[in-house]
Amino acid sequence: AVVSTQSTGKNRDSQELWNYLGENYNFQREQLEDVFHYGKFMYDVGNYAIASSHLDIYRNIAPADSKFYSSAQWGKLASEILQQNWDQAMDELERLKDNIMAAVHLTQSEVLIQRAWLVHWGLFVYFNHPQGRDKLIDDFLHQKTYLNAIQTMCPHILRYITTAVVISKRRRDGVKELIKVLQQESYKDPITEFVESLYVNFDFDEAQSKLKECTTVIENDFFIVGCLDDFTENARLIISEIFCRIHQRIEIDMLADKLNMAPAEAEKWVVNMIRLAHLDAKIDSKNGYVVMGGTSTPIYQKLIDKTKDLHLKANSCCQKVDKKLALGI
Repeated sequence: AVVSTQSTGKNRDSQELWNYLGENYNFQREQLEDVFHYGKFMYDVGNYAIASSHLDIYRNIAPADSKFYSSAQWGKLASEILQQNWDQAMDELERLKDNIMAAVHLTQSEVLIQRAWLVHWGLFVYFNHPQGRDKLIDDFLHQKTYLNAIQTMCPHILRYITTAVVISKRRRDGVKELIKVLQQESYKDPITEFVESLYVNFDFDEAQSKLKECTTVIENDFFIVGCLDDFTENARLIISEIFCRIHQRIEIDMLADKLNMAPAEAEKWVVNMIRLAHLDAKIDSKNGYVVMGGTSTPIYQKLIDKTKDLHLKANSCCQKVDKKLALGI
């Protein structure tokens, strides 16, 4: 009998589903393993659509502690990535995260390794899905379990977190936490050093030098090569925004030099930056200056900054409670 994903009844748990297939289709354990092996064979020969379908069937039927369950999970994720089905791949990442959290049969070191693997596979998804870069910040920077895994097993992932923060429209939500993490770590590269030179050292000459190095790094990095234009644009915006915030009056010619732009182009850039960053500033075109006003943070913004992580903390607490309940504690 041919078993489709729809006919297997996803709303039943695996044991009820297994009983149903045995009673109605005489489905045996060996046949279930054949489904997995056929799916793996299809993956090996490059037929990822069929591989994805059969691996999905297997994991919907097999118990979570079965021999090939974990392999089917990872194979399903890889199949979606290789088909460039980014929405489905994002769903698979979430499912894997839930399964790792609920895997009571794994030791702490095995859980750490599983999370490290998920972080690396996730890069394919996060830098191709439309909302992936913001999701990367939420999953890897704001969730302590995955941040701990990154700091312990793979600190080079900080390059990708930093890139996501720089190009994110929600940069304010992540930059403070990112700076804390970068100052704790010995890992350095031009991208992380660019952020530190601005937000920690306020060294604009160093930032300009690091930005040139960032271009070379990004051009040669498989995951973020498509982010080069966004990174350069936002990096310039950060430089000019911070420079304007710590000076009362800035020469447009000097700012143009730091941004590697012509003065006329820099003036247009500053106008756009003032609008996007909501800065209290005016441009004196006659004398070639940017004149800054007050830069105090509105009360509502302070409230947002203090409460922005509450939903993440609440979600983390719920996951811990669910895990303890699963363990019978």
